[in-house]
Amino acid sequence: MLFRRLLSTASNPSTVKYPYFIPRNSRGNLPIYTDVRNGGTRYLILVRNVDGKTDALASEISRSLFPKDSEEASRIQVEVDRSNIVIKGGRWKNDVVKFLQEKGF
Repeated sequence: MLFRRLLSTASNPSTVKYPYFIPRNSRGNLPIYTDVRNGGTRYLILVRNVDGKTDALASEISRSLFPKDSEEASRIQVEVDRSNIVIKGGRWKNDVVKFLQEKGF
C-alpha cells in the first residue's frame, strides 16, 4: 500500500510515493500534538493517525530530523504505538511539523 503525495513546485508538479500517509485533521492542520507530563519535566510529541507503514515514518524521523553527530540526535527516542508515533527527548514539535511539511504533507 503506497500513498501518493502531489508536490507542486514553481514549474512542475511531481508525485512522491511514501509507504505512509498523514491526513490533516478537521481544521486543516497536521495531527501533531504535545503532551507534557510529570509536572513539565517529560515532554512528548505525538504524531497521530498515520496510515500505512508507521515504522517507516518513525525510522525516517529518527534518522533525518537532526544531523547524526548533533546533541539532539543522541537524545531523540521514537516509538510506535499502532497508528501513532511518540517522540521523546526534547521540545521538537515545530521541527517535526517543518520536516513533514517539507515532505509534502
